[in-house]
Amino acid sequence: MADPATTLAPKPADATAVLVLSDGSVLWGRGFGAVGSAVGEVCFNTAMTGYQEVMTDPSYAGQIVTFTFPHIGNVGVNDEDLESQVDGAVGCVVREDVTASSNFRAQSEFPAWLAAKGKIGISGIDTRALTRRIRLAGAPNAVIAHNPEGEFDLPTLIAQAQAWGGLEGLDLAKVVSRTANEEWEGSVWHLGQGYGRPSSDPRPHVVAIDYGAKDNIFRNLVAAGASVTVVPAQTSLEDILALKPAGVFLSNGPGDPAATGEYAVPVIKGLLERDVPLFGICLGHQMLGIAAGAKTIKMHQGHRGANHPVKRTAEGVVEITSMNHGFAVDSATLPEGVVETHVSLFDGSNCGLSITGKKAFSVQYHPEASPGPMDSFYLFQNFIEGLA
Repeated sequence: MADPATTLAPKPADATAVLVLSDGSVLWGRGFGAVGSAVGEVCFNTAMTGYQEVMTDPSYAGQIVTFTFPHIGNVGVNDEDLESQVDGAVGCVVREDVTASSNFRAQSEFPAWLAAKGKIGISGIDTRALTRRIRLAGAPNAVIAHNPEGEFDLPTLIAQAQAWGGLEGLDLAKVVSRTANEEWEGSVWHLGQGYGRPSSDPRPHVVAIDYGAKDNIFRNLVAAGASVTVVPAQTSLEDILALKPAGVFLSNGPGDPAATGEYAVPVIKGLLERDVPLFGICLGHQMLGIAAGAKTIKMHQGHRGANHPVKRTAEGVVEITSMNHGFAVDSATLPEGVVETHVSLFDGSNCGLSITGKKAFSVQYHPEASPGPMDSFYLFQNFIEGLA
């Protein structure tokens, strides 16, 4: 039987959406959410929960998420599970049609929420075959389109997918970042209590640079004992130092770290020269690596999901982590004085580093989870406890 992700299948009578890959492959399905079309890189996420958090994670900007778990949308959406107020993924690909929600926390339905956010969904896709294709051939550029009338100009859609330059070399952090400073207050969420508030006791002041951050990162910094000021991605070194930080956090975000690093890395180098404690996650980890002298590379398929095993190289302890990245620090380029602290047990790629003689460390994965396990909260505690 031919792989449906590599053939030009005829249009089914009920098709109201299509996913067109840059190699000309056409995958028909049923549309939901916003009407229209969007271009992006197709990736896959293996998490079994948290589709709303995934769709609102700014790190997914410029991407179309294929969910490998079949039951997407079945718990609806709510205002408490948003990870940001800015654009994340442009669309999603699912196997099963979205049914009516069945969850006491649901405030609205997933398709209606997607439509309000301008995001396109397509169901009825063989997500297993599409995921296998990505694993074998890499993440393709594509156009996702939804038209309730079922009418599509395939040659134009194929041309759009082929014309898009992709994520490599693309700086998206400045697109999704905040535009003004924000004093963050909320702590982590608890059922029946919502988001907690920090105590009035004196707390070390952390300046968090927003390259496309998930809100749960800031909540975990507060939970670990910090007061947090969030600043835009292109904030200058002078403006950061003027806030008198006890430490600086480098957030996650979308796009190519080398491109964002054009303006971010000089700031990070300036902080390192002044011995300001640093903690980075995901894109922040990659740019700390560049600032320390390493290089980053585009990954074949990336790592995205809430079940990724990572080993701490010093202790041999394994953490189950949440991940979302298509670029990585190249371990072979780590200079002397930069220590690899974590590695992926899936492919051996770099997942953490620290800089000898500095209070500076970072990880590739997401210790704030959301969705995901809580094995790695200790990293927030270690960072805050080190802010003397």
